[in-house]
Amino acid sequence: MKVTVLAGGVGGAKLAHGFALCQPDVCLTVIVNTGDDFEHFGLRICPDLDTVCYTLAGLANPQTGWGRKDETFEVLQSIGELGGPTWFRLGDKDLATHLERTRRLREGQRLSEVVNEFCRGWGIRARVLPMSDDPVRTMVKTREYGWLGFQDYFVRHACQPTVQEFAFEGIEQALPAAGVLEALESSDLIVIAPSNPWVSIQPILSVRGVASLIQSKKAIAVSPIIQGQTIKGPAAKMYRELGIEPSPLAVAQHYDALLWGLVIDEFDRGFESTIKSSGIMVLSTNTIMHNEQDRHILAKKILAFSKDSNPNQPQRREF
Repeated sequence: MKVTVLAGGVGGAKLAHGFALCQPDVCLTVIVNTGDDFEHFGLRICPDLDTVCYTLAGLANPQTGWGRKDETFEVLQSIGELGGPTWFRLGDKDLATHLERTRRLREGQRLSEVVNEFCRGWGIRARVLPMSDDPVRTMVKTREYGWLGFQDYFVRHACQPTVQEFAFEGIEQALPAAGVLEALESSDLIVIAPSNPWVSIQPILSVRGVASLIQSKKAIAVSPIIQGQTIKGPAAKMYRELGIEPSPLAVAQHYDALLWGLVIDEFDRGFESTIKSSGIMVLSTNTIMHNEQDRHILAKKILAFSKDSNPNQPQRREF
């Protein structure tokens, strides 16, 4: 079965790993958000790509979900001693990734080519694709500081500013990376991971041709909202600051016409009937992934759910 996962952040990486654990029964492609990418110390930093790849390779820090396990920070400490910026925590092993990626990009390789080579070196069997080889930058408009680059909002300001709006600089010119549209077209199932809908998934959906192609396929989203909160990240806070009550229903409305089905946590079963009435199939189950077993179980449940059919399911209609 060919499965394509749209992912960003720790939640997306965990679910992608769950599907990777289903190999060889699943032929997996992961399309990753690159709107978080930025330049730091002259290096190309790709937080979501690295989180997904480290997780698939078994290299991720199990405590944080991001960065490398058994990491050291000697370089960062020395930078701080010299008065340099230390707000973005670059570990020594992680720094090697950024150095080599930047070197290859400056030599003319495309980002998708670099990712493919890195995955081969890390022993990753799944195909990992950046959403685009072209630069896209997620910008967050805040009440306190105006427009901020995403990493300034997310890391430097610890998600504290009040969100008013999002923009994806360069999205109009960005083309899908090689293989992205082909992977979506050939997929038996497209899964939108429990990543932040606003800043992890929306940049991918905004790349030319992606959303329209997904609309023609069977697509299932996993809600990152559980009882009005998120396990990690500011998605629920963003919903509230934009005047939307965070819930699985809000996630369904966010993706709306793209979805065949939505996976919600068992604690949110009360939203089932309302979501189903719009014509979206619903699976209520445990969506919290504490360990590899949880990831694998959730992926297998999504696969089984995707094969379900309900002749009494209402026709799709607007919320």
